[in-house]
Amino acid sequence: MNSELSPESGKSPGPVAPGPSASPAAGADAVAKGGPEARLALWLLGALAVLALLTVTLLWQKVAGMQEQLARQSAEAQSQSLEARGLAKQAVSLAQDASARAAVLDSRLSEVALQRSQLDELMHSMSRSRDENLVVDLEAALRLAQQQAQLTGSVEPLLAALKSADQRIIRAAQPRLALLQRAIARDIDRVKAAAVSDTPTLLIKLDELVHLADELVLANAVAPARQVEKNLVAAPQAPVSWWQTGFKVVLGEARNLVRVSRIESPEAALLSPEQSFFLRENLKLKLLNARLGLLARQIESARSDLADAQAMLKKYFQANARKTQAAAALLQQVQTQMRTLQLPRIDDTLAVLATTVAGR
Repeated sequence: MNSELSPESGKSPGPVAPGPSASPAAGADAVAKGGPEARLALWLLGALAVLALLTVTLLWQKVAGMQEQLARQSAEAQSQSLEARGLAKQAVSLAQDASARAAVLDSRLSEVALQRSQLDELMHSMSRSRDENLVVDLEAALRLAQQQAQLTGSVEPLLAALKSADQRIIRAAQPRLALLQRAIARDIDRVKAAAVSDTPTLLIKLDELVHLADELVLANAVAPARQVEKNLVAAPQAPVSWWQTGFKVVLGEARNLVRVSRIESPEAALLSPEQSFFLRENLKLKLLNARLGLLARQIESARSDLADAQAMLKKYFQANARKTQAAAALLQQVQTQMRTLQLPRIDDTLAVLATTVAGR
């Protein structure tokens, strides 16, 4: 049922919404009866409805696209989250492994540091022990060389030992042994500058004196009878009778019974011919004792024996005899050369070695 407006109201009639019981045909009839304004309004409503429908459709499509995009983003985010979770788990496992390895490396590093400190201590200990062994060996070698030099009377063993010690110190290259090296250099110069007599030459001269002792002429010597007989035999003989020969022998013996000579020392005149043998043997013993003292490096004892031998030579033998003069000259040479038999000592080196051994 449509309601109509009166013209006096001044309002144009508008469409009336159909009731619940109105049919479409009735609505269409009402629009047709309403005129052009109703149709225009209907068209406007339809256009608005179409626009609304298009808008809704576009919005729906946009919402659907947004939903799809959100779904895709959500799926991607979920996949990325799963991937990130897996990476996180891997990172956690790697971090745990790295932490475990770091702990192991720390323990190994501490062990290596401990081993290195122990190795350094061992190296220092070995170095100190090597230096100490070197010092002890050098001291033993130098003392042995000094004993050999005293036994042989030559400075060659001592000089060789000093040079060997210097070379060993140079090879060791230890600054703490520089003082020892300087002391060795000073002792090498001292040993080289020392003038030492040749002991073998002295021994040869003493042997000559021992052999010459049997040929020395005593101060109270009497020409033996066999020398007279030898002179008689050696002389050109003329044919003489037996009684002439016997007379000459008796005359020679008679001349030997009395002899006048000047003897400075009365002890020489009191020596009998038998005692001259023991005198020569005593002289030989003095010379041999001096030789043994020289070999044993007992210089003072050897000098004392040589002085006794020289006194015996001057006291009991003829001073103007050629053999006696030769023996006296040899004896004087031996005594002069024995004054230079004092070997140089290496006190500086031994003192530094003792200080080094005591300060280890």
